[in-house]
Amino acid sequence: MKIGFLGLGNMGGPMARNLLKAGHEVIGFDPAPAAREAFAQAGGEAVSGLQAIATSGADIIITMLPAAAQVREVYLGADGLLARAPRGRLFIDSSTIDPHSARAVAAEAARAGHAMLDAPVSGGTGGAEAGTLTFMVGGAEEDFARAKPVLAAMGRNLVHCGAGGNGQVAKIANNMLLGITMAGVAEAMALGVSLGMDPVTLAGIINTSSGRCWSSEVYNPWPGVVPTAPAARGYSGGFGTDLMLKDLGLATEAAKLARQPVPLGALAQQLYQGFSHAGHGGLDFSAIVRNYRRGGEA
Repeated sequence: MKIGFLGLGNMGGPMARNLLKAGHEVIGFDPAPAAREAFAQAGGEAVSGLQAIATSGADIIITMLPAAAQVREVYLGADGLLARAPRGRLFIDSSTIDPHSARAVAAEAARAGHAMLDAPVSGGTGGAEAGTLTFMVGGAEEDFARAKPVLAAMGRNLVHCGAGGNGQVAKIANNMLLGITMAGVAEAMALGVSLGMDPVTLAGIINTSSGRCWSSEVYNPWPGVVPTAPAARGYSGGFGTDLMLKDLGLATEAAKLARQPVPLGALAQQLYQGFSHAGHGGLDFSAIVRNYRRGGEA
C-alpha cells in the first residue's frame, strides 16, 4: 500500500520505518533535514513538503505532529492536505491533541470528501521502535477496519474507542491519571524513605498491596528500585516532563470546556509546571520525585 507520513521525529520516524519493514511504499516529510535523511536511508521516499504527499496518490496519510496548531495548519491551511489531496483519502492523525480540535478537523475532512481517524499512541519511543504501540482510535468503525492492517505494522494493541475525538479522550484521560499516580508514588516513596524505610523494601510492599500501580511497579521514580526505569539512568530518555505537562494541559483544558472538575489533574499540572520552570523539562516525568527529596536530588 502507498502511505504518506508527515512528521518523522522521535515517534514518527520509527513508526514510518516499521511501515517500510512491513512492505509498504512510504512517502515522508519532516521539516528537519536530518529526519528526512534518516528516513531516506531506511528506504523511504523523502519529499520536500506536505503538498508532495497530498498529491502523491497515497491511499492513507498519517500525521504525527507536535500540537493542535500544527495539525490544524497541516490539514486546514490554504495549501494543506484537505485542499490538495484527491477525494477519498483516509487520514490518520496520531498526534496527541485536544478532542475538540480532533473533531473539528475530522468534520472538515468529511466535508472535503475524506475519512479521518484520530489515533494517538501510547508506548513511547521504545514502543515506536519495536512496533508495539497502543493505538487509541476514534472514528467510524469502517474506517478503523480499513486502517487496522496499517496500524498493525506499528502497534500491538489497536483499540477502537468510538466516535471521532474519542481516541484523544482516551489518551488525555490515561495520561492525566499517569501524571497523578506518578506524583503520588514519588510522595509516598519519599515519605517512607525519610522515615527510615529501605526504598526497595517499601516498593515491594506497595507493589503487593493496595497502592500498587504502573508508576510504582514498572516505572518507580526512586533510584535503585527498578533497573529498567529512567530513575536508574539519571531520568534520561523515557517520557519527558514537558510532554507530560503538555498532556496535563490538554486534559485540564478539555475538562474546562466540558465543565468537568479535575482537581487532582489540575494539581498535577501545577506540580509539573513548577518542575519544568525550574529547568527540568527535558528529564523523564518520573524525576518529579526530586520535588520531594531533601536537596532536590534523586
